[in-house]
Amino acid sequence: MATAHPKLALRPYLVVDTPVLAEIFRESVTDLTADDYSESQQQAWLAALDDLEAFAKRLGSQLTLIATLQGSPVGFASLATGGKIDLIYVHPVAAGQGVGAMLTDALEKLAGARGAAKLIVDASDTARGFFEKRGYVAQQRNSISAGDEWLANTTMHKQLAKPEAS
Repeated sequence: MATAHPKLALRPYLVVDTPVLAEIFRESVTDLTADDYSESQQQAWLAALDDLEAFAKRLGSQLTLIATLQGSPVGFASLATGGKIDLIYVHPVAAGQGVGAMLTDALEKLAGARGAAKLIVDASDTARGFFEKRGYVAQQRNSISAGDEWLANTTMHKQLAKPEAS
């Protein structure tokens, strides 16, 4: 039976997911950020993947969710302590299909349920518009040193709704 919309789902991160999440990270940075960052800046950004074991440890130490499309991973996001979105990446083939929104919705709900009053993200220039449309407000511009490059991003925050009492 044909479906009108592809089946999007969420599941938790497992260590065995590390290589596919690294690939999503790589493809997302390479294909989606070219209008905002130079090739050398992208390469410096991707250096975070040079040590897959450290990348796995980072993902495993946070609440990391994987978005799947018909069972295949197409995006992921992680929530660090203190109500901060650490990572959120969507594979280019799934960009614009609601994957980022689904991941962000889930992190907002989970952070709120854990008592966070607001959620914070250091949004890349590419992702800033996405977060603005979701009600995040810019707080400050940042310049991050990555190798021999400087990458700009914007710290943004969103007040979360208080969970309803049951």
